[in-house]
Amino acid sequence: MTVVKRAYTLLRAGQIIFWDFDGVIKDSVTVKSTGYEKLFSPYGATVVEKVRRHHGQHGGVSRYEKIPLYLSWAGESSSPNLVQDFCNQFSNLVQQAVIDSPWVPGVREYLHENHSQQHFILITATPQEEIERILNALKIAHYFREIHGAPTAKATVVREVLDRLDCSPEQALVVGDSETDLGAAEKNNVPFLLRCTFFNQELQERFQGPFFERLKF
Repeated sequence: MTVVKRAYTLLRAGQIIFWDFDGVIKDSVTVKSTGYEKLFSPYGATVVEKVRRHHGQHGGVSRYEKIPLYLSWAGESSSPNLVQDFCNQFSNLVQQAVIDSPWVPGVREYLHENHSQQHFILITATPQEEIERILNALKIAHYFREIHGAPTAKATVVREVLDRLDCSPEQALVVGDSETDLGAAEKNNVPFLLRCTFFNQELQERFQGPFFERLKF
């Protein structure tokens, strides 16, 4: 059985599928990285390189956690007003670029063909209002029974949804591309399907479970 067929079979077996967005539905991790680099470019190449490296290794972490850290590297205070200002600037830099970014091959088709048979839940580090605007622009919001963005933690969403729907962990699946996604699955004893990208090569080396790059046969 090919990698794609194994991933497809695993997906079809799940009653509840928790989907990450960036890097799993849209190939948008690069545009997020570019956004952070532009945001912190006034602080010099050393800060930009640290930001680039950290974002690449922590793709599933919210900007509300990253930006205070990056501001500290830039020698700035992390006051609530400044953090919010940077978050707003970041949103302005990346929202349309995320909408315009390529689809992960085969995923949109899978969502379209199976959303009425399976319970799809979106879990993402993108802020709630922003991800809702993105999904509406892409005309895929109706594929998801629930949409959960930042600041709610992914592991918390998985636990609460399983409890509320009285679903056993083995009947669910988390599809993601980051340590945060894997952690959300492991903390709730839910199987995990890894989407392999350029940015998660270290995770690929350590993770011994099922994976895919594309869902097209």
